[in-house]
Amino acid sequence: MEEYPWTETDVPPHPRREPRFPGALSVERVREIFRDCADFATRRVEIGGAGVPVTLCYITGMVKLERVSEYVLRPLAQDDSLEGDNRRSVYRRMAEGALYNLITAERTTLDQAVNDLIAGWCLLFFPGESGCLSFFVATEDKRSISPPESETVLKGARDGFVESLRTNTSLVRRHLKAPELKIKEQIVGRQSLTMVDVLYLEGIANPETVRAVEEHLAEIDIDAALATGNLEEYLVDRTGTPFPLVQYTERPDRFCGGLSEGRVGLLADGLPLGYLMPGTVGSFLRSGQDKSSNWMLATMLTLLRFLCVLVTLLLPALYIAMVTFHQEMIPTRLALSIIAAKRDVPFQTVIEVLILLIAFEILQEAGLRLPQSIGQTVSIIGGLVVGQAAVEAKIVSPAVLIAVAIAGIAGYTMPSQEMAAALRLWRFLLALLASVAGLFGVTGGLAALIFHLAEIESYGVPYLAPFAGGLGLRRAGRAVVRLPLPWIKLRERTLKTPNRRKQQ
Repeated sequence: MEEYPWTETDVPPHPRREPRFPGALSVERVREIFRDCADFATRRVEIGGAGVPVTLCYITGMVKLERVSEYVLRPLAQDDSLEGDNRRSVYRRMAEGALYNLITAERTTLDQAVNDLIAGWCLLFFPGESGCLSFFVATEDKRSISPPESETVLKGARDGFVESLRTNTSLVRRHLKAPELKIKEQIVGRQSLTMVDVLYLEGIANPETVRAVEEHLAEIDIDAALATGNLEEYLVDRTGTPFPLVQYTERPDRFCGGLSEGRVGLLADGLPLGYLMPGTVGSFLRSGQDKSSNWMLATMLTLLRFLCVLVTLLLPALYIAMVTFHQEMIPTRLALSIIAAKRDVPFQTVIEVLILLIAFEILQEAGLRLPQSIGQTVSIIGGLVVGQAAVEAKIVSPAVLIAVAIAGIAGYTMPSQEMAAALRLWRFLLALLASVAGLFGVTGGLAALIFHLAEIESYGVPYLAPFAGGLGLRRAGRAVVRLPLPWIKLRERTLKTPNRRKQQ
């Protein structure tokens, strides 16, 4: 068994040094750092009029070669105005704008130069100079803007976020043309060096929330920030809950709507989605189409979603409790029908429900992981063939199959799939409590759930807002009843925005 030089309670130091690459900045040091890298290339160029030899360094695939040729190499080779200048004056003139490139920077450390190369810049080294010139010539190859896949758009913009951070910020700028829109950037990940932008509207977003988001980002000290979990679990103060505390969306219009409400947004390079903070129960139960529909229709659909929350949580547990402990609650004809269907079933009611709930999760996971065409086939086969065969084989009763199917379909009405997953987890717990103590167990489980939600906060905002926080019944009703938009004059009080007035 391999032995480690530290004990189980001792955490070894991180191997990353600061600065990452010590030493003087030179072409030789850059070549040494990128040795055994097939995509690293150098080019020796002589400035036309001055006869000064310079070295160009770049990474193939990260730069657009046409830009390097037109904006850097061609001016160097054809500029006769530098004839007679010494090397130092040539370097200074280049640094002050003698080339055509739009973005130019002077680098003096190896860390800066190496990070520029990886980000799509090219470096120009002059002999005898301790620094180098860096030119932004990155390629713009990216996935084309397309409608979001996980959020169906019925009425609204059909552009979705892509993996390019600058493309995403440009989409936000196009939807929200406000000079007050601020974009602050940080680098997250020691190895990935992922660019993460914090977006907010100055004068509308709560400065304390902005400061808290920036502090959470600054505290992230990991090797790579490549997946959504690398950010989500570090952006919240509490990870011991299955309920999501930050809201994500693939739609730029919905993202900009959150910013205009006073929330703080976050975009990360490589992730085709945006985060909005803080997140509350009300925000996860609202759909992006609510403001695009008639206010009466939107209110009805919101009420339907809240009803579906109760159905997906309680229906399997209530069925177990009534059939096992409280048969007097069931109408006589229905009770006789259930008894007749369960006559040849060898399992107890709780076992039937758990079998179907687990089978439902397995089918859903298989449908998500397989290709879309095969996933639909698996769902149809599992729902029709396996379910019907299980009933005919007397493994489960038809009433249990109906109850679990209704609860599962009700969970699909949630706009947030993370919220739906958290409800499914609590559905298992309530079913187990119902099998132990009947309605008393269901009541105790609901009380524990409400207590758990009531003690959660997302960036200082109660998770149950506006149902909690002492805002009154009127404020809570507005979370369910969507008033006509001309009537909504103020932003949400729970977001603590400096400017609550949103329209006259």
